[in-house]
Amino acid sequence: MRCPICKSDSDRVIDSRPWNNGFEVKRRRHCSNCNNNFNTFEKSETITLMVVKKDKRREPYSRDKVRKGLLIACKKRPISSEQIEGMIDDLEKIIYQKNSSEISSQELGEFLVMKLFEIDEVAYVRFASVYRHFRDVNQFMSELKGLLSKME
Repeated sequence: MRCPICKSDSDRVIDSRPWNNGFEVKRRRHCSNCNNNFNTFEKSETITLMVVKKDKRREPYSRDKVRKGLLIACKKRPISSEQIEGMIDDLEKIIYQKNSSEISSQELGEFLVMKLFEIDEVAYVRFASVYRHFRDVNQFMSELKGLLSKME
């Protein structure tokens, strides 16, 4: 690995440990050139997962795209970045346990809606309103009434 500070490739591993529930390895490295310590992460190569959209188009799964959607829904809410990453990690575990190279966008969305419901009602409604394409106030109110009945 190249040092992010001096770009030298004369480093050594000083510590390795499992990361992300054993799906990755975190390595602590020391650069012999500038004495900088830095971390690297190794992940096993997996199949390319394709997301099947509602119109039957397929696009590669993107962790960043999922994160962006969750960040928008969770904006100004008491939800930590660790919770968001945890939701994405849980989603990816379920995806890879299916042992399939495709998953529907509907399955992804429903999983995330349920996770947000468990964590924060406002983020849940925000995400659901975009994901479920509410067309008017009546659909939105119907979702809120369902949320309130589940909370009672």
